[in-house]
Amino acid sequence: MTFQESIRVCFSKYADFSGRATRSEYWWFVLFIILASLGISMISDVLGAIFGLATLLPSIAAATRRLHDTNRSGWWQLICLVPLIGWIVLIVFLAQDSTSENAYAQA
Repeated sequence: MTFQESIRVCFSKYADFSGRATRSEYWWFVLFIILASLGISMISDVLGAIFGLATLLPSIAAATRRLHDTNRSGWWQLICLVPLIGWIVLIVFLAQDSTSENAYAQA
């Protein structure tokens, strides 16, 4: 999946927490969010905060679909509340290979 396709798909599934997201789809979207946030924050902190709030829900939805692709529940995102170790575990889960058979496969 290309950079533009992943952005289009993630925003079209703005609040869709079902299904699966490929590794490339998720990480291209994360790169877009990081670059756009840095760019917008250089212009204005207020605009950066608005962009962050506007992209919070699609970011959580994309991460949930990515975790579904690794056969985990989206609730695993809450592990990031554990200081330091939680973020490391979540990044490892998000970076793992897809599983072919899992409970979140669409019919």
